[in-house]
Amino acid sequence: MVESSAYYEGIRAEVAEFIPQKYSKVLEIGCGKGGFRANASDNCEYWGVEPNEEVANIAKTKLNKVIIGTFDDAFNDLPDNYFDLVICNDVIEHMVDHHMFYNRIKAKCAKDACMIGSIPNVRYIRNLYDLLIKKDWKYTEEGILDKTHLRFFTLKSIKQDFLKHQFKTEKLCGINKVYFSKRKLSNLKIMLLQLFLGEDTRFLQFGFRVKLK
Repeated sequence: MVESSAYYEGIRAEVAEFIPQKYSKVLEIGCGKGGFRANASDNCEYWGVEPNEEVANIAKTKLNKVIIGTFDDAFNDLPDNYFDLVICNDVIEHMVDHHMFYNRIKAKCAKDACMIGSIPNVRYIRNLYDLLIKKDWKYTEEGILDKTHLRFFTLKSIKQDFLKHQFKTEKLCGINKVYFSKRKLSNLKIMLLQLFLGEDTRFLQFGFRVKLK
């Protein structure tokens, strides 16, 4: 049975703001049920890669082509020098070697291709509160400390990775900003910690758009 949570829906309207004006051939890594397709142009060619077979079969009803597997599994079935927009919504943190992905994805992209997506922020304030104040680091079913996450990122480390791989950053900023009610004492403690640790801690994720080649 497909999970009932929003995990695979992939609509992600907040990431849609990072879509460039011009594109025609799209590749979404970790496309889930294909929900993000609704944010793209009606006349673009839209491919997806999704490791969950049951979820991928739902995506097949919405996308032009879906390959079941990880990016590495699908690599040889993806055409070279073809895509001008790659979408990675909360998938990079699941990769065994995201540096290898950054290198290999270029082979599948046309000139001036863009990559957009979102990456969880390990410096999110509630995560830091649990770590620094409660002295805890507890994995969960989803969220920042999703038990399937293999990598963790800060705004600084994301910038460094893009620079290392010679991506041109067009847009990189926090998304899903969280506000806390002042009525709870625990929230007041979190807000004070937030003031000390910086504005970036208010965001669950970072959204980005980079030029790949």
